[in-house]
Amino acid sequence: MSSAGVNGEAGGHAGGIHRFVVFGDICGSGTLDLAEKKHQRAAMYAAFDDAYSSVGVEPGTFHQEDRGDGILAALRPDVPPTLMVGRWIDTLYESLRTHNQGRARPLRLRIGMNAGLVAQDRHGLVGRAVDLAARLCDSTPAKRIMNETPEIDLVVVVSDWLYGNVVAEGGRYVEPDHYRSARIRSKETDETAWFHVPRRPAPPLIGRDGELPPEGERPPAGDPEAAGERPPARAARTGVGPSRGDGPTPRPVGGNREYHVGGDLLDVHGNTIHGGFTGIRKDSGRGTGSAPSGTGAGTGAATGAGEPE
Repeated sequence: MSSAGVNGEAGGHAGGIHRFVVFGDICGSGTLDLAEKKHQRAAMYAAFDDAYSSVGVEPGTFHQEDRGDGILAALRPDVPPTLMVGRWIDTLYESLRTHNQGRARPLRLRIGMNAGLVAQDRHGLVGRAVDLAARLCDSTPAKRIMNETPEIDLVVVVSDWLYGNVVAEGGRYVEPDHYRSARIRSKETDETAWFHVPRRPAPPLIGRDGELPPEGERPPAGDPEAAGERPPARAARTGVGPSRGDGPTPRPVGGNREYHVGGDLLDVHGNTIHGGFTGIRKDSGRGTGSAPSGTGAGTGAATGAGEPE
């Protein structure tokens, strides 16, 4: 069912207008029988209605499409987005919690949220903002959270633009620190998304691609990615060792550096090199490496250079 004929926007603004987009989906609906499908659909619509009412969005003032086991909605441009990522989410969570008390098959939802240019015709909504909202809702990390963490009834995924421009500013019921980012890749989409589970300090994801931590473990404390922070920009990675992401440079032990390596290794540390530096010839024996005269190499010893320990 669509409300396109109710809000009077069908056929207007051919180039699209900026709107807040919500895409919701019932988890595991394919495993339900017909009676339970109808029950969960009714409960989903009731929860959405409660959430709209909490932010003053009246019936007939927005576009909403039925997607079988889900809902696609686009709100009017004058609806404050902070209300949608704040009170709207909180009310949806509370409605689900109330409905699910004592139920063997709880209603569990994935929600994708985005904002951008949306066009509308007599058939429904179209635009990249709509496409991305659907991809967020159906993303692998979101499905993994719900499939492998059955006690969670609601996961919200917002676009990077929405997080940076709305969520990050905070507000009532808005907790930016309780989100974390992960990469989503689906069809033509390759985007950073932000994941949130209401009433939790962070969703159970680790890594840029949204892996779940091992069973019984939590994301490592102090990890900026686990905390939902943007990782610092990284330079191109080349070569071996730390520059390839294999770990930090070994700490000094007893004034020297200790290495465990399986290939050629050169460490120029604490030396000042003057003049033309052309290279160092690798010593074929185990023990102290040496350089031919005139190469400009600094003095120093390397233990087991070039061979595995």
